[in-house]
Amino acid sequence: MKIRNIVFVLMTVCLLAPSQGYGQSAKVKKAYEEFNAGHYSSAADMLRSAYRAAKGKEEQSEVLFKMGECYRLINEPARAESWYTKAIAKGYQNPIVHLYLGEAKKMTQKYADAKEEFKKYKEKAPGDRRGDDGIKSCDIALSWIESGNGYVYENMKFFNSRQNDFSPAYATDDYSTVYFTSSRDAATGKNVNAVTGEKFSDIFMSRVDRKNVWSQPVPIEGDINTEYDEGMCSFTPDFNTMYFTRCRNSSNKAWGCQILSAQLVNGKWTREKAVDIAGDSVVIAHPAIAPDELTLYFVSDMLGGQGGKDIWKVSRAGADDNWGQPENLGSTINTPNDEMFPYVHSDGTLYFSSNGHIGLGGLDIFKAREENGQWTVENMGYPINSPADDFGITFQAETERGFFSSSRTARSDDDIFAFSLPPLAFTLTGVVKDEKTEQPLPGSNVKIISSDGVVNEMPAGSDGSFKVTLKPGTDYTFVASKQGYLNGKERETTKGLDRGKNFTITILLTSIARPIEIPNIFYDFAKWDLRPESMVALDKLVETLNDNPTITIELGSHTDSRGTDADNQVLSQKRAQSVVDYLIEKGIARDRLTAKGYGESTPKVVDEQIAAQYSFLRNGITLTESYINSLPSKDDQEIAHQFNRRTEFRVLRTDYK
Repeated sequence: MKIRNIVFVLMTVCLLAPSQGYGQSAKVKKAYEEFNAGHYSSAADMLRSAYRAAKGKEEQSEVLFKMGECYRLINEPARAESWYTKAIAKGYQNPIVHLYLGEAKKMTQKYADAKEEFKKYKEKAPGDRRGDDGIKSCDIALSWIESGNGYVYENMKFFNSRQNDFSPAYATDDYSTVYFTSSRDAATGKNVNAVTGEKFSDIFMSRVDRKNVWSQPVPIEGDINTEYDEGMCSFTPDFNTMYFTRCRNSSNKAWGCQILSAQLVNGKWTREKAVDIAGDSVVIAHPAIAPDELTLYFVSDMLGGQGGKDIWKVSRAGADDNWGQPENLGSTINTPNDEMFPYVHSDGTLYFSSNGHIGLGGLDIFKAREENGQWTVENMGYPINSPADDFGITFQAETERGFFSSSRTARSDDDIFAFSLPPLAFTLTGVVKDEKTEQPLPGSNVKIISSDGVVNEMPAGSDGSFKVTLKPGTDYTFVASKQGYLNGKERETTKGLDRGKNFTITILLTSIARPIEIPNIFYDFAKWDLRPESMVALDKLVETLNDNPTITIELGSHTDSRGTDADNQVLSQKRAQSVVDYLIEKGIARDRLTAKGYGESTPKVVDEQIAAQYSFLRNGITLTESYINSLPSKDDQEIAHQFNRRTEFRVLRTDYK
């Protein structure tokens, strides 16, 4: 994003350490002067030529580093990466080269390589949080890109040129007019900006017709545009007052940036005046007026900030009063790097761009909400953000729709993109299967019960499947039924989801043609009192009985063959009765339950699932006492006895009322 250098040339120049002139060749000295003046485009050419005249490795590495700086500051990360790498190879000592190389690699989506550079920077500058932040951002960037967040975007070819086009803003309440900043050939003035190698930027406008076709962009009406840089507009809610930035730069001097306001009179912008915030000696830019017009956010590197460019604000008691003293938004918003391009949504949310918070690369767009004096900051995520620079966002008031700027296209110049958040789409695909065989159950009935009170029914298809569309913010219960089976159910919810999703579920139905074992029913030796872990399984049975209110069941308890037949019969009857008593306590009608003790009379028959799990047991074999005693291993015998010690239920009737 070349424009961050256009509007902050003075800031960058002030931050740069002056190069020592002693012993330098004339070519190197002249190139450094151009670099220190902030003329990075022309300085890059001069530094390339001056490299051969540099004396010794130290000066050569310095020239190479400054080459990387030129391309970093005019947002050409691939070229910056190349020159930083050469500077390191030549022995450049300042650890900052690893930080900047990591950032350049991040912007070209080389996250693994970038992480290594951030590690090197952290090792050499352990007190700077930017090393840790860089490592974290590389770890999460790929997952953000893979998951996305539901937004869609498209390049606004109507607006964009071969030069920089950025910072769009709606200029009318029907969103039919958009202002933006551009350095295209049609901009006022004839001179070329030495920072970017393009013309000085102006404010342009475009209108959309009833066929949704945008007009050819033209400079705005009035005397706002000059031979200097103008841009980054912000409007009051009535769209009759515009705040904007002007930076007075020439080919050999930069006077700085200030915020101005203008009034719309008869379709033209007039009554231009500077906004008195912090005096002429301080660089002020990127205005964002709050909806109540009592707070103006802006960007500056004045004293008292967190480092780099920070977001500040001034306030006033009334629309006709003077602005108060500047206040920095603090370390939750601002970082040691740059925070720029603030925008205030009609709902009061502050949006801004930063290359200091955890992000995908370059500048990312963040949103921040203030509550009780505390800010909460959130990255807008992919695809609003990308590995490149993303900034200058604007919204329509009532919808998640608007425009933003980005350098994500193949060329490095900035373009404007439209974005929107389509309505959340949720679908669910389910299948009804036999719990034992896992075969589909075609023709099953599926009842869909939603938390908003709507109930629908549908048949499962020939393959047992069904598909439904779900509503946002809703809980769902899916109940499947089929003759000869117990009802089964599954639950899903769309509450709390901020992106669309395709759900898949399987509803398992249990056949009533055979006894159904209740797993995890445990008793102490020779006792019938239910242990606590058994109650968890029985609570599931309570739910099954409530889901199937027309069935009555027999609770059958079985023992192993150890002990006398008489003792086992009594013990199993008491164990079955303990289960019935528990179910009655849980609200199940007494006349739906029958307790039956089988003692050791009905050994377990091994099924496919058991045989698949235990190789010493064959499918279809009955676990009689003689068979168990024939097993060679005591451990295997104990496992077989455990299968015989079980509690089952079988359905007696399906017409209970």
